[in-house]
Amino acid sequence: MDLAPAGPPGSPPKQSRAGRDLTRAIPVGVFLGAVVAISVAWNSRLWYVVAAVAVSLALWEVFKRLRQAKFRLPFIPLLVASQAMIWLAWPLGATGAFAAFAVSVVVILVWRLFIRGLHEPPKNYLRDVSASIFVLAWIAIPGACGAMLVNGEHGGKYVVTLIALVVCSDVGGYAAGVLFGKHPMAPAISPKKSWEGFAGSMVFGVAGGVLVFWLLLEENLWIGGLLGVATVLAASLGDLVESQVKRDLGIKDMGTLLPGHGGLMDRLDSVLPAAVMAWVFVHYLI
Repeated sequence: MDLAPAGPPGSPPKQSRAGRDLTRAIPVGVFLGAVVAISVAWNSRLWYVVAAVAVSLALWEVFKRLRQAKFRLPFIPLLVASQAMIWLAWPLGATGAFAAFAVSVVVILVWRLFIRGLHEPPKNYLRDVSASIFVLAWIAIPGACGAMLVNGEHGGKYVVTLIALVVCSDVGGYAAGVLFGKHPMAPAISPKKSWEGFAGSMVFGVAGGVLVFWLLLEENLWIGGLLGVATVLAASLGDLVESQVKRDLGIKDMGTLLPGHGGLMDRLDSVLPAAVMAWVFVHYLI
């Protein structure tokens, strides 16, 4: 880890070998962790509010980037759809989220078809509809899965488990990548990700899963280790997916909302697919 002091006033922020400005990234990460902790400790249903806001902001970031790339997505239907998927998951669970997604797909198909009126054919219809449904599948569906983690007696603990395992994966991968990273994992997609970093993520993720299940959930430790493996795989692949999307769009970050991190979507890229894994484990294995 590069802990060299910052340069003189006016110089660019000092970054680590992994490309992060740690003096900004760490306080922002602590703040985000505090938001999660307060939401689940005070009233676990506040997690739905946090999830809804996060999905909305991430959706807006991605929408702006796609609009810059000349995609024409129907933002209002996408926003309403994402919120419907999350809030219907509160009383109806997965059934409500799926129903909202299914209806939203039909609405997007029709909306984009007639956005230019009845006398002018739509342009790039297939491309824009596909991108719209991709955005819902990429952001809103995992967001609903993450929100549904609190639908139960120990819901707050499951949310803490999700965040803790993603942090373990991120910290382990970052440390191992900076200290030992030599062999690129997917150089054509994300040159900075290494197999050594992935191994570090796996070690920290499995250890974190076992510890969390032992100390917090008091469940079978092997399930915790298995969830750690699933979290690391999902988080790593989610990071690669976003890297490829950004490569297609020719951008470095999705946004600038979080100093030292980029946009909110640059933080959620690993959390969202990990939330799907966590929901599957909670729903079927725990």
